[in-house]
Amino acid sequence: MNSSWLLYVMPLLYVVAGVMHFIKPKIYMRIMPRYLPHHKLLVYASGIAEIGLGIALCIPSLKVMAVYGIIAMLFVFLLVHFYMLSGEKASAGVPKWILVLRIPLQFGLMYWAWWYL
Repeated sequence: MNSSWLLYVMPLLYVVAGVMHFIKPKIYMRIMPRYLPHHKLLVYASGIAEIGLGIALCIPSLKVMAVYGIIAMLFVFLLVHFYMLSGEKASAGVPKWILVLRIPLQFGLMYWAWWYL
Protein backbone atom coordinates (compact mmCIF):
# COMPACT_ATOMS: atom_id res chain seq x y z
CA MET A 1 0.00 0.00 0.00
CA ASN A 2 3.02 2.33 0.23
CA SER A 3 2.62 3.31 -3.42
CA SER A 4 -1.08 4.04 -2.96
CA TRP A 5 -2.53 7.41 -3.99
CA LEU A 6 -3.52 7.85 -0.35
CA LEU A 7 0.12 8.43 0.53
CA TYR A 8 -0.11 11.57 -1.60
CA VAL A 9 -3.35 12.69 0.00
CA MET A 10 -1.93 12.47 3.52
CA PRO A 11 0.87 15.03 3.01
CA LEU A 12 -1.56 17.40 1.30
CA LEU A 13 -3.99 17.04 4.21
CA TYR A 14 -1.37 18.00 6.78
CA VAL A 15 0.16 20.82 4.75
CA VAL A 16 -3.26 22.40 4.12
CA ALA A 17 -4.25 21.95 7.77
CA GLY A 18 -0.97 23.54 8.85
CA VAL A 19 -1.36 26.50 6.51
CA MET A 20 -4.84 27.10 7.95
CA HIS A 21 -3.20 27.75 11.34
CA PHE A 22 -1.67 30.87 9.78
CA ILE A 23 -4.67 31.92 7.70
CA LYS A 24 -7.27 31.53 10.48
CA PRO A 25 -5.34 31.42 13.79
CA LYS A 26 -8.29 32.76 15.82
CA ILE A 27 -10.29 29.62 15.09
CA TYR A 28 -7.54 27.48 16.59
CA MET A 29 -6.92 29.79 19.54
CA ARG A 30 -10.62 29.59 20.49
CA ILE A 31 -10.39 25.83 20.96
CA MET A 32 -7.10 25.76 22.87
CA PRO A 33 -7.46 24.33 26.37
CA ARG A 34 -7.32 27.11 28.97
CA TYR A 35 -4.65 25.26 30.96
CA LEU A 36 -2.13 25.52 28.09
CA PRO A 37 -0.01 28.68 28.00
CA HIS A 38 0.85 30.86 25.00
CA HIS A 39 -2.07 29.92 22.76
CA LYS A 40 -0.91 31.90 19.74
CA LEU A 41 2.58 30.41 19.89
CA LEU A 42 1.14 26.90 20.20
CA VAL A 43 -1.22 27.46 17.25
CA TYR A 44 1.65 28.61 15.04
CA ALA A 45 3.98 25.87 16.30
CA SER A 46 1.38 23.18 15.57
CA GLY A 47 0.86 24.68 12.11
CA ILE A 48 4.60 24.52 11.44
CA ALA A 49 4.65 20.92 12.73
CA GLU A 50 1.80 19.90 10.42
CA ILE A 51 3.41 21.55 7.40
CA GLY A 52 6.84 20.12 8.20
CA LEU A 53 5.57 16.60 8.81
CA GLY A 54 3.41 16.72 5.67
CA ILE A 55 6.44 17.69 3.59
CA ALA A 56 8.64 15.11 5.36
CA LEU A 57 6.20 12.38 4.31
CA CYS A 58 7.19 13.11 0.71
CA ILE A 59 10.91 12.61 1.38
CA PRO A 60 11.74 8.88 1.47
CA SER A 61 14.56 9.23 3.99
CA LEU A 62 12.28 11.19 6.37
CA LYS A 63 9.04 9.26 5.89
CA VAL A 64 9.38 6.96 8.92
CA MET A 65 10.26 9.88 11.20
CA ALA A 66 7.31 11.83 9.77
CA VAL A 67 4.91 8.96 10.44
CA TYR A 68 5.98 8.74 14.09
CA GLY A 69 5.82 12.52 14.34
CA ILE A 70 2.27 12.59 12.93
CA ILE A 71 1.12 9.90 15.33
CA ALA A 72 2.63 11.79 18.28
CA MET A 73 1.13 15.07 17.08
CA LEU A 74 -2.33 13.53 16.68
CA PHE A 75 -2.05 12.03 20.15
CA VAL A 76 -1.27 15.49 21.58
CA PHE A 77 -4.16 16.99 19.61
CA LEU A 78 -6.48 14.66 21.52
CA LEU A 79 -6.08 17.16 24.40
CA VAL A 80 -7.97 19.70 22.31
CA HIS A 81 -10.65 17.22 21.28
CA PHE A 82 -11.37 16.19 24.86
CA TYR A 83 -11.21 19.81 26.04
CA MET A 84 -13.84 20.77 23.47
CA LEU A 85 -16.15 18.16 25.00
CA SER A 86 -15.79 19.76 28.45
CA GLY A 87 -18.39 22.48 28.01
CA GLU A 88 -20.43 24.73 25.78
CA LYS A 89 -17.85 27.52 25.60
CA ALA A 90 -15.02 25.06 24.94
CA SER A 91 -16.99 23.44 22.12
CA ALA A 92 -16.85 26.70 20.11
CA GLY A 93 -20.36 26.03 18.86
CA VAL A 94 -19.53 22.68 17.29
CA PRO A 95 -22.32 20.13 17.85
CA LYS A 96 -21.46 17.53 20.48
CA TRP A 97 -22.03 14.60 18.12
CA ILE A 98 -19.32 15.95 15.79
CA LEU A 99 -16.94 16.41 18.73
CA VAL A 100 -17.54 12.82 19.81
CA LEU A 101 -16.96 11.51 16.27
CA ARG A 102 -13.66 13.39 16.04
CA ILE A 103 -12.08 11.17 18.69
CA PRO A 104 -12.29 7.87 16.77
CA LEU A 105 -11.43 9.82 13.61
CA GLN A 106 -8.22 10.92 15.32
CA PHE A 107 -7.32 7.29 16.00
CA GLY A 108 -8.21 6.48 12.38
CA LEU A 109 -5.76 9.13 11.22
CA MET A 110 -3.10 7.61 13.49
CA TYR A 111 -3.75 4.19 11.98
CA TRP A 112 -3.59 5.64 8.47
CA ALA A 113 -0.14 7.06 9.24
CA TRP A 114 0.99 3.81 10.93
CA TRP A 115 -0.02 1.88 7.82
CA TYR A 116 2.86 3.46 5.92
CA LEU A 117 5.62 2.18 8.21
